[in-house]
Amino acid sequence: MQVTSLLSEHEHGPECGCGHDHEHSVVHMWQAVLGVVLVLNAFIVDWLFEAGTTLAHYSAMLGALVLMFPILVTATRELRRSKVTINALVAIAVLAAFASGDYKTAGIVAFFMLTGELIENHTAEGARNSIESLIKLTPTKARRLKKDGSEEEVPASQLAVGDVIRIRPGDNVAADGIILSGQGSFNQATITGESLPADKKQGDEVFAGTQNLTGVLEIKVSRAGTDTTLGRVRELIIAAEKTKLPIQKIVDQYMGFYTPLVLVIGALVWAFTHDLSRVIAVFVVSCPCAFILATPTAMVAALSAAARLGILIKNVADIETAAKINAFIFDKTGTLTTGQLAVSRLAPIGDTKPAELLLLAASAEKYSNHPTAKALANLAGEAGVPLAEPKDFTETAGRGVKAEINGAKILVGRAQWLKDNGIDAGFEKSVDVDDAEGWSLIFVAQNGKCVGWVGMQDQTRSEAKDALAELKAAGVRRIAMVSGDRQPVATRVAAEIACEEAKGDCLPQDKVEFVRAVKAKGYKVAVVGDGVNDAPALAAGDISIAMGAAGSEVAIHSATIALMNNDLRRLPFLVKLSRSTRAVINQNFMFGVLFIIVGLTITSFGVIGPIVAALLHNVGSLIVIFNSARLVRKGEELEHFHPEMETFPQKPAGQLTPKLA
Repeated sequence: MQVTSLLSEHEHGPECGCGHDHEHSVVHMWQAVLGVVLVLNAFIVDWLFEAGTTLAHYSAMLGALVLMFPILVTATRELRRSKVTINALVAIAVLAAFASGDYKTAGIVAFFMLTGELIENHTAEGARNSIESLIKLTPTKARRLKKDGSEEEVPASQLAVGDVIRIRPGDNVAADGIILSGQGSFNQATITGESLPADKKQGDEVFAGTQNLTGVLEIKVSRAGTDTTLGRVRELIIAAEKTKLPIQKIVDQYMGFYTPLVLVIGALVWAFTHDLSRVIAVFVVSCPCAFILATPTAMVAALSAAARLGILIKNVADIETAAKINAFIFDKTGTLTTGQLAVSRLAPIGDTKPAELLLLAASAEKYSNHPTAKALANLAGEAGVPLAEPKDFTETAGRGVKAEINGAKILVGRAQWLKDNGIDAGFEKSVDVDDAEGWSLIFVAQNGKCVGWVGMQDQTRSEAKDALAELKAAGVRRIAMVSGDRQPVATRVAAEIACEEAKGDCLPQDKVEFVRAVKAKGYKVAVVGDGVNDAPALAAGDISIAMGAAGSEVAIHSATIALMNNDLRRLPFLVKLSRSTRAVINQNFMFGVLFIIVGLTITSFGVIGPIVAALLHNVGSLIVIFNSARLVRKGEELEHFHPEMETFPQKPAGQLTPKLA
């Protein structure tokens, strides 16, 4: 097929071994645009003025030459290597039309031939920028400590095992290491997928690419450069992408015998009739534009329908692949959940009211940058609870805050933090949830007495359960969730959204192994994720889908499909769209077969000449285009769905969303 051959030569180079420069065979957008403008100009001139004018004649001829050039070059190369493919037939077809003086037909045929290749050249790069994005996560500089305790700024690439580096609040960690001193909270969702910040202290391990939210720490480097966890993630992406096989186009299954057959028919027509007009008509009508347009037109229509719904498909071959998908593997954090910590439970103790507990906690945390403070502030804003101005605010990194609110001394933080500040340990008896299931608990004390606690969780997406049910209804046989979070957390989330399989405590390499294990059982697997930790698994799937709007840049580049609006209901739509697209492609191919059989018959017997053959050729192309255009309207029922509106509905002032104890 012309499209496949040109793309293949662009990537791997021709095998002729002649040593000449082959850059001119690569089709550029300017060639297609210039050529089609010149051909269209000929039609316009003929329409506005007298048909057959010199200007129209030379405009069409020049446009045809520009469009024909890469096709002729490719066909010539293949003939030099003793390969007779459809490129030779296409070249003969456009040359036949050109030789007959029908430059418009020659140009249109050549333009249709190049359209598919331009689409593939534009989308073939896919995930090539993922490695650069990974590198950006690791700082280029690090603060290394000298023997005298002073700092020196050095390139991160110069760090070695045994070096001691200092990490300040807001810094990204430059290398894997062990904390020697200090404590802080780390956002390590990029590596482990955990939704909650991890509190780290002396002796704990930290990973390159994670962010220190609070505290100043000294870290002894245990792994640097490509040996870090982030470096291994990068290598996994490279290895997984190398295992991908090129997509074999459906048309190639039919075209292996086509070119020699048509050439034989043309030779027989010439042998029996010696009528060059019939031979030209045979080659024009047999030019397989219906085959060539069968895939590109359906793909363009499907891409348009997908783009309208916020689905960015970077590799058009995945539209075909998605039709065969029968297993979905999801990441949890940021994919099936929002990835945002939210208050799920307000549990006042004694006479304290829920609104009062929220007021004290949110006011005390008003000037903290910890995710718990942001969650409390969000709820207070939704509930219409006005915050008081905290006085004497102090924060201990990763543990809690102290402040004076309306004359009362308030402590907000972990249970141990309250105990260390003299609060009676009996307050923990009021807790009736298991923090192993993903609960992050903070306690509130007022004037030396605990007045309640607040439970926070990563919330599941409102449409997740329905989306998974639609996938099952669409024939997906296996749906699984893998997460870096603890197993109880994964089990709880899976139960909420009716996911039949959940696996927790997964590092990036564990996710890759899980994907490979599912594929080994014969499943065609789609992997859905949003973070750096998901990137290797994304690259290992048959297709990969990133939650683009909230996902990391690495995940978006590693995946070939991105959901730019995070609406999970787009996934069953994608499966249905891909199946409809495959059906349309098959219809186009069947029509193309019938069209060519009839066309070859009537041209061989001289029923029609080259002009009518060219007209029929264009009619056949239009039929294929209009058949493909039916895909454009797919998914219109989803255009007005906004999951974020369902996740955060408007509430009357004073009404609290979380469960009140």
